[in-house]
Amino acid sequence: MRELAKDLLTKIGQKVEVAGWVNSRRDHGGLIFIDLRDHTGIVQLVITPDTAEAFKIAETLRDEFVIGAFGVVQERVEELKNPNLETGAIEVVVESLRLINKSEPLPVNTHDEGDASSEELRLKYRYLDLRRPSMQNILRRRAEYYRYLRNFMDKNGFVEITTPILANSSPEGARDFLVPSRLHPGKFYALPQAPQQFKQLLMVGGVPRYYQIAPCFRDEDPRADRLYGDFYQLDLEMAFVEDGAEVRKTVEPMAKGLVTEFAGKELMSEEVPILTYREALEKYGTDKPDLRYDLEMVELTEVLKDTEFKVFQAPCVKAIRVPGGASFTRKQIDEFTELARKNGAGGLAYIIYENGNVRSPIAKFLTPEELAVIGERTGARDGDAVFFGADERAVVNKVLGEVRIAMADVLGLKDESKVALCWIIDMPFYEWDEKNKRLDFGHNPFSMPKGGMAALENSKTDAERLEIVADQYDLVMNGYEVLSGAVRNYNPEIMYKVFGILGYDKDYVAQKFGGMLNAFKFGAPPHAGCAFGVDRMFMVLNDLTNIRDIVAFPKNGSGVDLMMDSPSQVDAVQLDELGLSLKDSQ
Repeated sequence: MRELAKDLLTKIGQKVEVAGWVNSRRDHGGLIFIDLRDHTGIVQLVITPDTAEAFKIAETLRDEFVIGAFGVVQERVEELKNPNLETGAIEVVVESLRLINKSEPLPVNTHDEGDASSEELRLKYRYLDLRRPSMQNILRRRAEYYRYLRNFMDKNGFVEITTPILANSSPEGARDFLVPSRLHPGKFYALPQAPQQFKQLLMVGGVPRYYQIAPCFRDEDPRADRLYGDFYQLDLEMAFVEDGAEVRKTVEPMAKGLVTEFAGKELMSEEVPILTYREALEKYGTDKPDLRYDLEMVELTEVLKDTEFKVFQAPCVKAIRVPGGASFTRKQIDEFTELARKNGAGGLAYIIYENGNVRSPIAKFLTPEELAVIGERTGARDGDAVFFGADERAVVNKVLGEVRIAMADVLGLKDESKVALCWIIDMPFYEWDEKNKRLDFGHNPFSMPKGGMAALENSKTDAERLEIVADQYDLVMNGYEVLSGAVRNYNPEIMYKVFGILGYDKDYVAQKFGGMLNAFKFGAPPHAGCAFGVDRMFMVLNDLTNIRDIVAFPKNGSGVDLMMDSPSQVDAVQLDELGLSLKDSQ
């Protein structure tokens, strides 16, 4: 029976069989030492000339050769013990050795130490990159993570049910991946962006609580916290729920447990704060604020409404007080200013407070009274800096929100040992599409507007409709959205109305969502649910910043699988079977 490296500490004096990869080989003339690696660790093999056949094989070994060895576990002498290795107190004195398979020189590093290979190479040879101990640990941790999720759901009465992969196209906010049908020429399946419609149909079918770790498919541009193409979410739904607070109360203990029990981190607050979508934007400039640090935006529009300083003669003026900001270098301030410009600002005004005085390029344009009210409203003290945004409200919020995050990075305010959770609620049901000059859905069109039909019927203008909020909620973890959910719209008349406001008639709604609408006519219970982004949440809990590092076989930043050469061209015969032809791209 093959023993694992981690178990050999309990086998001293026993004969064992081990197998794995040659991590390194050291020839000391009369002795050959081999560090043998398996998925649990490294153990040192000792081969002496007394075992002539084994010694002869050992002389030919190179890194990453696959070998098996039989020998006796012995304790190392005290001065030769390696405290940096988990098995550094023992070694295996080899009696027989066999070469199982050779390896060519590797194109990537399989060690966590030394020069790191580029991401492109690592993804091209991902099967080799997975040999690194850190990647092995990530894969094991991810399996533990899934067990934690499933155990929680099982204990709370949820039933795991899988839903179809080949489905119909529906508006989830991203492009679909379409699959042409051979049996039904000219028609297409769509890979599900989420199991939204199916899980609502399960509620109609009498399932009290459903969940699955669901594969989802979206043709969105990749980024550091979003995988391209396919990803997984913990999808769940609860019947006879009419208030999002009940869903939040149900799943919040799992999020907290993942922080403290699974990740071993500290919660910033046992009571998870709840912010409305509008409050989050006004205070932090984003609907996914990182609450490990403060740096709140302070409203100054009203108190500076009579200023003669032209820059502050704007629809909205806000400021951020940065404790210790007086230490910022000129280079750092220039970088913040450039970030502000990239997000739509003309610049970034600031005031430095030092030795009871203010230092600023804009101070001479402000009256003593205005400087005093700025200091009072922001609470600025010696050693602080105050940065300003002045523009349209949406621009100010966006600019100072981005600057706030950059400043926290520079000041080292993001404590990785702590996790700040917060709920964001009351998302706008509709939003203004500036490009097409019309209303569009703000978030999930299947959400229930707060106030139901009355809220829709009482809003006659676009401005009034922009004030309608959905009973929708997100969970934010250290500045990342890790959950999104809502109370669902289970009333066909309300469904027709929310689409009708955007100009879609009943025939369109029936064509797109006929399955759900028909089901809702047969005693649909109220229901609500949510979905955790399990990949993103796992990334945050493990202090990683690139989501591709937590997936076994990810695509690169351009959506290409370098290892499998995907996407790729297909044979003309396959296209003919599907009744498809390719347009000339020339």
